[in-house]
Amino acid sequence: MSELKITRNVQFPDALRISRATSLPSLGPRFLFFSGGSALNDIARRLKRYTHNSCHLITPFDSGGSSQVLREAFDMPAVGDLRSRLMALADETDLGQPDIYRLFTYRFSSDAKASVLRAEFETVLSGQHELMRAISQPMRSLILTQLRVFSEHCPDDFSFAGASLGNLILAGGYLANDRALEPVLFLMSKMVAVLGTVRAIVDKNLAIGAHLTNGEIVLGQRQITGKEVAPISAPIQNLFFAKGSKPVPRDKVVLPKRNRKLIEGSDLICFPPGSLYTSVIANLLPSDVGASIARSGVPKVYIPSLGTDPECPDMDLCDRVSALLAALRADAGDACANSDLMTAIICDKQAVSPAEIKRVHKEHGIPCVPLPLAKTDQPDRYDPECVCEALLSLA
Repeated sequence: MSELKITRNVQFPDALRISRATSLPSLGPRFLFFSGGSALNDIARRLKRYTHNSCHLITPFDSGGSSQVLREAFDMPAVGDLRSRLMALADETDLGQPDIYRLFTYRFSSDAKASVLRAEFETVLSGQHELMRAISQPMRSLILTQLRVFSEHCPDDFSFAGASLGNLILAGGYLANDRALEPVLFLMSKMVAVLGTVRAIVDKNLAIGAHLTNGEIVLGQRQITGKEVAPISAPIQNLFFAKGSKPVPRDKVVLPKRNRKLIEGSDLICFPPGSLYTSVIANLLPSDVGASIARSGVPKVYIPSLGTDPECPDMDLCDRVSALLAALRADAGDACANSDLMTAIICDKQAVSPAEIKRVHKEHGIPCVPLPLAKTDQPDRYDPECVCEALLSLA
């Protein structure tokens, strides 16, 4: 295959590219996002208007909420962020599956008695729950098959408090398919007509840990992110994989070939808003991620989070870019040029000072484009429409 690398000037917004994508989203650009958590969900939901080909590589290392309860019960990767992104990309038109969507997004009460919650689960399992009765065959049988496997393996003391029914279905599908996520993610994608691709960056039950600059070691995504517990005491020096309390070398955690093909086939790679380390950089830890990104000749765009990120104490834009480049270069190699790892930064013009923009360009040689991207009434939140239009203009 022959290749030709070209460059072009970009106009923001590019009305022609936006109009073209709007008129035929089934042939829209293949954006690839490295993310986790919920920060990108509103943007992903809006993106469906423009492309049905976006790809989302998600971190399965969450250590909080109902995902952690499942991890402890079944020794499995976290599935909550995967389910959340699947639902954000689900077809919400009349062609979709609203009844299945409601089932997958249902949560059990957080404060009801254990016996009440167990009884409610049994009504779901028997097919008598109103949410299950609303689903027609053969979809109902497919879903119940996954739930029966979950029930067969479910510990007697399993807590249903606050549990997402969609997560339980994913857990059952994981167990039913020889402890593999990909088959059940594919099945759930078809059930709710997901307009894109959602995969775990790796199909492994691992924790993430952080070395802090003060010498402290913090284990677990929940402990690092500083949203449910006290924020970390010093900046993060680097992240690592762990199993229990033992570090796992990155060469033992390899990017699956199917995900490498997604990177190689993308039209644009995005390091999106979200917790910098546990949502974005955690995706870059497996072996071959950085090298695959470096080999790709498409635009590679960083969109920094707005507001305060507890994972980034005292870090300005340049520091965050440095952290991303260091994580990528740990796999791609020290000789890899910055431009092969990140070609541009798109930021809200009110959130970044001219001095920060100048420093990023001076230290890293990466252009930073300030645009009106934040919501007018919520300056710490991106306007999904504006972000989508900016990405479409670049693709």
